[in-house]
Amino acid sequence: MSQKPIYILAKDYLVSGEEFQLQYDSEFELLITNPCPAEEDLGKYYESENYISHTDEKKGVVSFLYQTVKNYSLKKKVNLIKKLHNGSGKLLDIGAGTGDFLVTAKNKAWDIAGVEINPNARRLAKKKSISLESTVTNFKGEKFDVITMWHVLEHISNYKEVLETCHSLLNEKGVLVIAVPNYKSYDAQYYKNYWAAYDVPRHLWHFSRKSLPKILKNTFQLISIKPMVFDSFYVSLLSEKYKTGKKFSLRAFWVGLQSNRKARKTKEYSSLIYCFRKS
Repeated sequence: MSQKPIYILAKDYLVSGEEFQLQYDSEFELLITNPCPAEEDLGKYYESENYISHTDEKKGVVSFLYQTVKNYSLKKKVNLIKKLHNGSGKLLDIGAGTGDFLVTAKNKAWDIAGVEINPNARRLAKKKSISLESTVTNFKGEKFDVITMWHVLEHISNYKEVLETCHSLLNEKGVLVIAVPNYKSYDAQYYKNYWAAYDVPRHLWHFSRKSLPKILKNTFQLISIKPMVFDSFYVSLLSEKYKTGKKFSLRAFWVGLQSNRKARKTKEYSSLIYCFRKS
């Protein structure tokens, strides 16, 4: 088997400082992190106080902005799944973090369940009265109306297997919602190897707008693709920090704005939400 071409070299700016190849897979138009750390070694790459999705930290400009935007986005996400399912129902959130999305959904009458591999995040969720399982296999035999993965799929080594599991866990005409970064966005092209959403090696896969519809074409029907307009600003702030060392930069806001402006025509937003129905 011939080796896949290298699209770009990316560095782990958060933990290790190691450099990784991102190899291009033409079949699904995605990038693959190489080398992929062994399963038992992946945990060490998450061992950072700055890994924000496993904490409720609000100190510092970037953390404060992240948490502020997150609170606004939670309501939008719950409204989205309500429209897709035409009301409330049984919801499974995979990669639930500290449980905030599930708290919001529970308050809107959803019957909730969640999966989170990180023990610290599960502890924080527990304090909010949200009990999370450590693996999706614990739900074998159950059925859900909606399954969500908010910026999670890119972290999962056996992502195709997990998508197959989602298919089996969904009711007929059940809804699958997946949010992932888009490496073809303007902010990704602008920052190149400094683009924070490459986030190697925690992100093992890097999706284009066409990747997931191609991967799921035989098992799911694509309903819609929606933008996450705030992601371009947050990702640009981190990217600028990696590139220049500045903790805050007005240039990052300009890049984020340009990314969203250009995406109105190209549809290549920094992050995209894919809404599928089981077929």
